[in-house]
Amino acid sequence: FEGLAKLFADVDVDVKNGANLLDRLMKDIVTESDSFHVEQFLPLLQTYIRRTNPYIRQLLVGWITVLDSIPDVTMIDYLPDFLDGLFNMLSDSNREIRQAADSALSEFLRELSVSTVVEFGPIVSILARQCHSKERLNRLTAITWLAELIQHPYSGKEALLPYHAEVLGAIMRCISDGEVEIRLVAERSNDDLLSFVRDTSGSFELRPLLDTLTTELLEKEDVPTKMAALRWINMLMKKRKDDMNEFVHDLLPVLLRTLSDPSDTVVLLDLQVLSRISLAHKEGMEEAMESEKEEAQFSLVLNAILQLFANDRNLLETRGSLIIRKLCVLLNAESVYIRMAEALDESSLEGADVATLEFVSTMVQTLNLILLTASELHDLRSILSESFDQDRRKRAKRGGSDDGAKVFASLFHCWCHNPVSTFSLCLLAQAHDLSFALIKRFSDLEVTVGLLMQIDKLVQLLESPIFIHLRLQLLDVDTPYHAPLLKALYGLLMLLPQSDAYRSLNDRLTAVCNLRDNLGISPTLIFEDETSTTTLTAMNSFKCDRLLERFDTVMNLHGEAKERQQEEALLHEQQQHQEQQQNALNPSMGNELAIVPNHAGANHDIASDTRSLTNGVSPRLNVRRTLTNSPRQANTTEVQL
Repeated sequence: FEGLAKLFADVDVDVKNGANLLDRLMKDIVTESDSFHVEQFLPLLQTYIRRTNPYIRQLLVGWITVLDSIPDVTMIDYLPDFLDGLFNMLSDSNREIRQAADSALSEFLRELSVSTVVEFGPIVSILARQCHSKERLNRLTAITWLAELIQHPYSGKEALLPYHAEVLGAIMRCISDGEVEIRLVAERSNDDLLSFVRDTSGSFELRPLLDTLTTELLEKEDVPTKMAALRWINMLMKKRKDDMNEFVHDLLPVLLRTLSDPSDTVVLLDLQVLSRISLAHKEGMEEAMESEKEEAQFSLVLNAILQLFANDRNLLETRGSLIIRKLCVLLNAESVYIRMAEALDESSLEGADVATLEFVSTMVQTLNLILLTASELHDLRSILSESFDQDRRKRAKRGGSDDGAKVFASLFHCWCHNPVSTFSLCLLAQAHDLSFALIKRFSDLEVTVGLLMQIDKLVQLLESPIFIHLRLQLLDVDTPYHAPLLKALYGLLMLLPQSDAYRSLNDRLTAVCNLRDNLGISPTLIFEDETSTTTLTAMNSFKCDRLLERFDTVMNLHGEAKERQQEEALLHEQQQHQEQQQNALNPSMGNELAIVPNHAGANHDIASDTRSLTNGVSPRLNVRRTLTNSPRQANTTEVQL
């Protein structure tokens, strides 16, 4: 056979014709022989199959096809030895060789699909490499083979599980392929493999799978690949949530980075995975331990998202609303808001810098705007609206007498970092006395453009359906809460400059006052005593004074942080000024300034320098650096100075 291979590579036509005749004779001998040993022939086949000579490749494909047709020879058992070579022939420039290799591979794939004994390991490795080939036919054939292996009738007995990570990596590579046909086969193979792993009862390692998935999420930019990887992680969190908890700290940074993806579809699925992580717990744990574990995972995810917002303000502006709203849908909105409020409050402890406090204020403003506008938070708004409801029987029927009050207290504690958000929270909770007390404290705040813009936005929201109950309460002119509500809104009006928002709110309040005058009802005087029937009597679990003290404390915290920042800036400026003065007074070591004497016009120079000083202009001196070589020279310099 070695001699035959040399003859096939010869350039002489007569030699090639003789080699073809010899090739046919040898094939006839082999097919009729009962003692042909394939094991002895394979080393020769492996040696020559790496050659790129088209004639040798044509010879090898012919021999492989002939040997496979012999009933006593099972070439499928030796497939890993020459499979890679056959795939390489698919990219040959000769069309006949490509067709012959493709035909041989199709026949081997047919035999493989019905074979009861398959060695998956080497075959999977070869196919995975070919999926990364630059040639379209190689990739298409390789992904087709993988699709058949996944559907193999004997691979369902966990025979393919040890190689599932390698198979998944090859499929992920082809999902983003530029060829539509390859993408379709890869997507179908991915769905089949995911279903296979999800339904299997066998054990498999998570680490190789997760390494492949995280690599795809970090390195690929196309949406289909990221979606497929996120679906895999979501499935694994559902199937093996007790084991997946060990990899949460490795997965979380990758998932958080994916939140910045330009595709909303990817972000929404990523949030679904994060929500499943936040609710992960180990089976078989006691109820108390399980609850503690879920609480820790819940806090871990939300704290990580808040930290991401703190580091990437652009993400907060562009995707903050989408992320928070989706979390409220996937998880409990009340729990999300309370946990975020607690986390923000912890980050703004005494001694926090201005940047941290500004982020907390911005985050509170974002959360408050979502609370007032998003349909996903309707239930939370309903809970807050009953915080100061005097009809205890209504809440008793619902089985939550003080839930609204507790939620309000938790949010108010954090909302104090943003005065306008705090005021709107009180209006939403119908805490009108507290609203009026807050608006009076606005006179102590620094009125900035940002504050006025927030007030303007709030006035616009007062005209939205969210505050329809507030507008209707303005008609109850004979109720005790009407006076503080009216004064609170008039206080908001007094803060606004002459603008569209001012005129809008002023027109509504004027209509309310005209209604009271037409009804002939005099303004009710409300006294702040213990017998008052205002909303203050509904505040049993928390006192109005304590909430106002909290607001004052937070405002003082912001003021102290700004003062510290100003002091540090002033101190830094003084230090820089002192350094500049020292650099100007201290000459270089080993050098001295010596004034070059001008004997010819010394008196003229002194006179002109004196006039320059008198006019506020520094005299121009001719200076040169000289080394002090003797005491006499030093004394001369001193006299000249």
